Amino acid sequence: MPLRVRRIAVRFALLLALAAVVPLLAYGVISIWSLQRGTRESIVTGNQNVATRAAEEIHRYVVSHTEVLKALAADLQDTGLETWQKDRILKNYVLQFREFREITLFDEPGTMIASSRVGQPRVAIPKDAQVSLDGVLMSPIRVDDDLLPTTAFGIHLMKLNQPAGWLAGEFSLEEMWRMVDQIRIGESGYALVIAPGGDLIAHGNPDKKALVAQTRNMSANPLLGLAGGGNGDHPVAREYPDEEGRTQLGVAASIPTLGWTVVVEQPTDEAFASAKQLQRQLTVAIALALFGMIAAGYVFSRRYFIKPIHALTRATHDVAAEGRLGTRVDIRTADEFAELGESFNTMADRLVELQEDVKRKERQAMFGRVAAGLVHDLAHPVQNIGNSTRLLLRDDVDVETRDMFRKTIERELATLKRFMEDLRHVVKPKPIERFAMEVNGSVQEIVDSMRAEGERHGIAVEAHYTAGPLTIEGDRFALGRVYRNLITNAIQATQPGGRVTIATARAGDRVEVTFADTGTGIPADRLSAIFDDFVTTKSRGLGLGLAISKRIVEQLDGTIDVQSEVGRGTSFTLRFPARDDRSAHAAAS
Repeated sequence: MPLRVRRIAVRFALLLALAAVVPLLAYGVISIWSLQRGTRESIVTGNQNVATRAAEEIHRYVVSHTEVLKALAADLQDTGLETWQKDRILKNYVLQFREFREITLFDEPGTMIASSRVGQPRVAIPKDAQVSLDGVLMSPIRVDDDLLPTTAFGIHLMKLNQPAGWLAGEFSLEEMWRMVDQIRIGESGYALVIAPGGDLIAHGNPDKKALVAQTRNMSANPLLGLAGGGNGDHPVAREYPDEEGRTQLGVAASIPTLGWTVVVEQPTDEAFASAKQLQRQLTVAIALALFGMIAAGYVFSRRYFIKPIHALTRATHDVAAEGRLGTRVDIRTADEFAELGESFNTMADRLVELQEDVKRKERQAMFGRVAAGLVHDLAHPVQNIGNSTRLLLRDDVDVETRDMFRKTIERELATLKRFMEDLRHVVKPKPIERFAMEVNGSVQEIVDSMRAEGERHGIAVEAHYTAGPLTIEGDRFALGRVYRNLITNAIQATQPGGRVTIATARAGDRVEVTFADTGTGIPADRLSAIFDDFVTTKSRGLGLGLAISKRIVEQLDGTIDVQSEVGRGTSFTLRFPARDDRSAHAAAS
């Protein structure tokens, strides 16, 4: 089989395969992405739920015991009990609620009144408390002699709205440790509790409980610094490496009333192990399916499609590259390829007719555009001449009005004459005669004659002339046509209230004349063609003005450049070689 046929076979096989491969591939990509996302979200959500429930349990555990102390304060306050009775009540509470190692009643100066402890109390009034739980002060967590986390609660007693002493209790958080130890995620996932300053107060990993005794500071944990991490209603999650370099999936839920944060950590390789295994299996299945479809498509295309495609390719090449319009194909497969071969033969029969028809239509379109432009540009002046002529023949028209009609007729006749000259110069350009001329004077002459036209359209025509003589070699009449055409275009492109500015300048050995407007501007993709014949950006005209203007300027060894920005305006700049000799100045003057 020729090399070209082999390439067609490969491409067609790929085309057939892609018809089924693309949906399968898209489905596979979406499935893998959905699996990754869904599994991750499921695992993260599950860990977050664990952290949230743990935070709720710890909060309930601490708050319930503050309620116990508040109930005890209510029993002791304003009851008139004797000191020994208060002492007995405190001891009973300690026996009943074993998390309280000691409860002591102080007067306002801080002297012990009664205590559950025999001898001097160990607990102190928690005046350095960082947390207040509905009136119960809670001191920072510390580790006692048994290496267990301990805190102190304190309630300020009041009598007749006056301070009447303190009730303080030493509270052991050993039960909280047991709660944290029971939280396990997989084989290696544990929970830890971090105090407001970053101190570790509980860790579920037995190998890391010593960190609590060392008062390890966990401020470097990235979960503590995340925005929103302090809001218990919105747990946060993040992946980060631990001290051993193992990547952990961490979730955090805070206990706002205590300022504590419950963090649940699980190694990511363990957390996402099942998801990665499913992903690998799905990837292998999709790859096998893709390979099978591509192979089947390749075999099928070689057997049923290559021959008719090759015949059509050879015939198309003969017609397109060799120009042999008599080439025909003979495909007898009794399917769509046979219909395609018949269509090709019909197409070849019609090619000559279509070529002639296209040429004829191109000529008609060109002539039609020229005719339409002629009618469009001639209709308005002819109509003005006709109307003015009819009005001029009326007897009731005064002398001043007759003079106005006469000027209108002359102006429109001059317009028609310029139009005819533009058409004649397209075919046979008029020779340019060069004379020394002063630019400021030639520009001023045209500007003064065009101001009335600008005022009629509500546009200000301004001129700025540089000081000193600006002498060039040019044709005053031809350049006048260029100036007039550029000013007319600027007026037509500018909305009422806009401005057209003409300025002369000397730039080195060149004399410049700039025509700028504040009009609609010209799109960037059309700037390169505006000087071509029959190209225009306006709704009327043949598009000859700028083409003729460019030819005139170039015949005088000058250049014409355009800069434009849509919505801001357009600027045309003419540049001519300057004449500085005295004879030129004298001739120009």
